[in-house]
This record gives sequence, C-alpha cells and structure tokens, in this order.
Amino acid sequence: MGRSRSFDEGQVLAAAKDQFWSTGYAAARVDDIAAATGLGKGSLYGAFGDKHQLFLRIFDDYCAGLIEAVRRELDGPDAGAYDRLRAHVLKVANATASDVCLRGCLLAKGTAELSGQDEAVAATARRTFAAIEELISSCIAGAQRAGDIKQDADPARLAGLLLAVLRGIEALGKGGSSPDSLRAIAETALALLPRP
Repeated sequence: MGRSRSFDEGQVLAAAKDQFWSTGYAAARVDDIAAATGLGKGSLYGAFGDKHQLFLRIFDDYCAGLIEAVRRELDGPDAGAYDRLRAHVLKVANATASDVCLRGCLLAKGTAELSGQDEAVAATARRTFAAIEELISSCIAGAQRAGDIKQDADPARLAGLLLAVLRGIEALGKGGSSPDSLRAIAETALALLPRP
C-alpha cells in the first residue's frame, strides 16, 4: 500500500501553474517549479510525472475551467442572451486592460509557445477554441430568437469573428495596448453585430 500524499494537490498545481504562466513552458525549470510548490523534484515526478506531463495537466485543467467560465457567462434563456454576450465581450476587454503584469491568458501563452511542436497542446487548444466558439454561437442564436440580432445572420460566422476579436484583444493587451484601446475594440466589435 502506497503512502498517502502529504501535500494539497490543488495548491501544488496552482503554484506550478503560476510558475508556467509567469515564465512560459521552456523557461520554467524543474528546480523553480519545485521551489514554487514546496515539493522536492522526486515528489513532483512521483505525483505528476515529468515537466511536460505536469504542464499538460495544468493546461488541460485551465482550458476546461475556461470553457466552464464562458459557459456560465453565456448560457441562459434567449431573453437576455445579447446582454450576456455583450457582458462577456466587455469582461474580457476589461480583464485584459487591468492585467498590469501582462501575463495574458495561459491558453494563448501555451498555444503560442508550444502548439507548433506539441500535438497534445495543439489538440487541447483546438478543442478549447472550438468549445468557446460554439458557446458564443449558441448565445448569438439565442439573441436571434429573442429578436436582438438579425435572423439572417450566420451565428457560427459571427461567433468566429467575436472569438478572433477576443483573442486579438488578449494579444494586444499582452503587447501593452492601452486599456482605452482594448475597450474601444470590444465596443466596436459589438456595434458591428447586425441588430434589427
């Protein structure tokens, strides 16, 4: 019978996530992760595998949490769908504008750094973007049924556009664009939605 773990897995994963998020994957040394988590390298390897396995666990958990957060913000009755969509777009812009450390989004950071050479990261990123786009599309369709967006608009195309705008806002924010500029981009994208 194995020994029970003497650490809080959630706290360890949160500390490791902060390390990866702050430095990126390549620059996160195992010694730094061990120091951040308070675990020895042997305990880290025993509990989570190597650095890559640990990152994938964190990245997968982060992406699943992101999808659920977007679902909570966008799901609901058709009445109010447009307001939820608007609130979500503005929330992303405001969160990006207030990110004074310019850490950005772990999904964006991990995707930019690793997806070209790491199929597991690329697959998780594709699934996450597709899930978020589908949630946006469903919310737009709800707003159409409520009469707040024109019926003849294609919800999937509008969702793709909004997803691109949101990811662009995050990239521009990480690059240091002004908070006013980020908010203006969000407002402009919303103004372009075909209202009746």
